[in-house]
Parts: sequence; C-alpha cells; structure tokens
Amino acid sequence: MKRIVVLISGSGSNLQALIDACARSEINGRICAVFSNVADAYGLTRARQAGIATEVVEPGGFADRAAYDAALADAVDAYRPDLVVLAGYMRILSPAFVNRYAGRLLNIHPSLLPKYPGLHTHQRALENGDAEHGATIHFVTEELDGGPVVLQAAVPVLENDTEETLAKRVQAQEHRIYPLVVSWFVDGRLAMRNGKVWMDGEALSAQGYQL
Repeated sequence: MKRIVVLISGSGSNLQALIDACARSEINGRICAVFSNVADAYGLTRARQAGIATEVVEPGGFADRAAYDAALADAVDAYRPDLVVLAGYMRILSPAFVNRYAGRLLNIHPSLLPKYPGLHTHQRALENGDAEHGATIHFVTEELDGGPVVLQAAVPVLENDTEETLAKRVQAQEHRIYPLVVSWFVDGRLAMRNGKVWMDGEALSAQGYQL
C-alpha cells in the first residue's frame, strides 16, 4: 500500500476529504503522517482523530527557507512517502525541496490555472467579472503554481456571489477531485515525465482533464 504524507497550514478540509477517501478504500494508500508549519492548525486535530501521526516543523529558529525546507524534508523522509500532498500548505517551497520530491509532489490551487496564481483567487475572479472559476490539481515544480496540470473543476460565478459563497462552491469541488487524483497516482496510472502529465500511458494536454 502506497504511503502518503500531507502538508497543511490550516483547517485541513482537503486533508479530511483524503482521510475519508482512504477510510472508504477509494484511495489504495495510507496517510502515514501530516505535517504543519503552524502548531495550532486544526488539520492536525483532524489527523490525530483519525489516528495519523502528526509533526509540527515551525520556521522559527531556521536561518532561511532553504534550511527550513531541508529539515522538513528530512523529517518527511523518515516516513518513506511514495507521494507528498500539499493541502493548504501556505509556504513557498524551495527548489531543493521541490526537486527532492519531483514527480511525487501534488498541490491543489483554488483557481483555474494559469489564472490567478498566488493568493486571493476568489476576490480576483469576482473583480475581473469572470464567468467561471474553479480549482486545479497540478504537479509541483519550481514555478509557483506553475507545474503541469492534472485536473481542473470549474464552477459558474453567479451574479450575487461573494468571496465566501464562491469559495464554498470551489471547495466542494476540491474535496471531490483531490482524492480522485491521489487515487490515480497511488494506482500507478498518473505520472509526470519530461514536464508533462501522463495518464494511463498517454500524455495529457497542458490543460489536463476538465470537469
């Protein structure tokens, strides 16, 4: 059974979706540890309630991002992960960390990339009058929110939407698609090679799968 490590910074709602999918045997893998850079992140409570090991690696005391990420990677490696999943992890990863897990590092981002990398994606979609918004799962590369896309799920932007209502609909799709992509990876169907996403032996387009 494939071993999964999840990195979080906050409430861990996508972590919970992954925990639930593993419990239902929808993911043929086991979350063996959850790491956070924030000691009181609620996602750690979710992990402990599910009997999953938790680790807190706070950035204070490290000389720089590279030193922090080196220590984090050493701690992650102790769990021998086949896959590292970013689920609301709010630190920018160093190139050394990304390259250490190249091809087995996934992230979910609340926009239809390449639109709106970074923060405040829902606000930006509303301010620009977008007709649709959504979420993207991608392999992580050194480019911020720029790795090759695996799967995107779109939702309509409604006339009376606020950041909160739009975020809620996008998050519902996140909880649907992240466990699906993780299951593809642990089943050996999904891979990143030469900067492209491959699914069942076929290279996907730059937009990945669309829902």
